[in-house]
Amino acid sequence: MRFKRILLKLSGESLMGKQGYGIDPERLGEYARQIKEIADLGVQIGIVIGGGNIFRGLSGASKGFDRYKGDQMGMLATVINAMALSSALESVGQKARVLTAIRMEPVGEMYSKPKAIEALNRGEVAIFSAGTGNPYFTTDTGSSLRGIEIEADVMLKGTRVDGIYTADPEKDPTATKFDDITYDEIYNKGLKVMDLTATTMCKENNLPIIVFNMDKPGNLIKVIKGEKIGTYVHN
Repeated sequence: MRFKRILLKLSGESLMGKQGYGIDPERLGEYARQIKEIADLGVQIGIVIGGGNIFRGLSGASKGFDRYKGDQMGMLATVINAMALSSALESVGQKARVLTAIRMEPVGEMYSKPKAIEALNRGEVAIFSAGTGNPYFTTDTGSSLRGIEIEADVMLKGTRVDGIYTADPEKDPTATKFDDITYDEIYNKGLKVMDLTATTMCKENNLPIIVFNMDKPGNLIKVIKGEKIGTYVHN
């Protein structure tokens, strides 16, 4: 097995499934089964999930919401998704714990590194919600931060596309895929993989990223076993 401890970043948008909004129970169940499958192999799993299926701070700001409040609403959206995922995991027999970056017991416990590591060592899936707890940071930055803190071997960024391309493959049919790319190349080519803050944190702390299609069942376990899918980002 290639990785012992991972940080899995899931997009909130992916949770919408075919609905176009909110949480699709089918997609949620599918994610829970894939996560349990790798937990059963003994992989320690931390998860950060976005909130774009419910509310996105940045697009809220463009519609007249104050950015500070918009980002706080976005953080709360990630907590709703974290609770849904934790419930789905428990229903397939996988213990999970929700840790929040903003104090909100009894919804979830306040995040701290020792608590997160303790949960991982006990075989629980640790779900980190509410981003970094600060406005002006994205959940990508939240996942870089948590990945570095829990000393993950890799950040797995589950998206709707199967890796990083020269352009958006959903819009540009001539876009070609990178199997392997360095952080510096991402900067130089101006590729939108994550926001710059998140990318810089991974680069400076030497946390590699694999971008892959999480919406295709079976892909997560392939990544864990070291099969060459997605795009590998490294120093």
